[in-house]
Amino acid sequence: MVTATFRFYDQLGAFLPRERRGREFSTPCAREATAKHMIEALGVPHTEVDLVLVNGESQGFEHALSEGDRVAVYPSFGQLDIHALQRLRSQIPGRPRFVADAHLGGLARLLRMAGYDTLYDNGYHDDEIERIAREEARVLLSRDRELLKRRSVEHGCYLHALDPAQQLRELFARLRLGGAMRPFSLCLHCNLPLRQVEKAEVLDRLPPRVAETHTEFTTCDHCGRVYWKGSHHARMCALLADVELPPSPDSQP
Repeated sequence: MVTATFRFYDQLGAFLPRERRGREFSTPCAREATAKHMIEALGVPHTEVDLVLVNGESQGFEHALSEGDRVAVYPSFGQLDIHALQRLRSQIPGRPRFVADAHLGGLARLLRMAGYDTLYDNGYHDDEIERIAREEARVLLSRDRELLKRRSVEHGCYLHALDPAQQLRELFARLRLGGAMRPFSLCLHCNLPLRQVEKAEVLDRLPPRVAETHTEFTTCDHCGRVYWKGSHHARMCALLADVELPPSPDSQP
């Protein structure tokens, strides 16, 4: 057994018991325990950690802890450039794609509305979600910290908020997604691209009042759903305009 001193910064404290938030604390560690093993044993999924300093030096997850080590654990640094230090995972390649667990159906729908490819099925089991994230290089979205601790999950985000709109704001701020939105380009049901159609092509699928008052439509060729700018459209545009704004410096860790 060795003893190490830990300090978790900013939003990582939310994973800890209240008495350990915002302060250093010492804890026993199994001999040859790694930084990753202890960080997750203390309750923080590795997907939430971007930098670990051991005795002031940047280290990887597999660093073996020694007696008296002081470990500082940080989340994403937002706009701060830490390229000279050892980041603990590669950057998300290209445009992010997501897979959401069974409790995040509302968030999945909003991400699709914003134009982000997001797989979701409330019948997914954890093993299936893990496989999809690994094989398709998707960011795993979850409120289940144990799922995010799985070894093969490289990119993941724990959502602290409960309301889907707040979850969307949280995710956009963390991954800075606002500048790459493609609003209303994906089917909210199928997650497949929509195409514009003439009213005549979809007239038999429209409610009579919609057929009378609207002229612009898109459709999903997979499920046949038809979309138009209904009463909810202005509310959704307002939400997307809100999350598109870059986060303030005060909101960044």
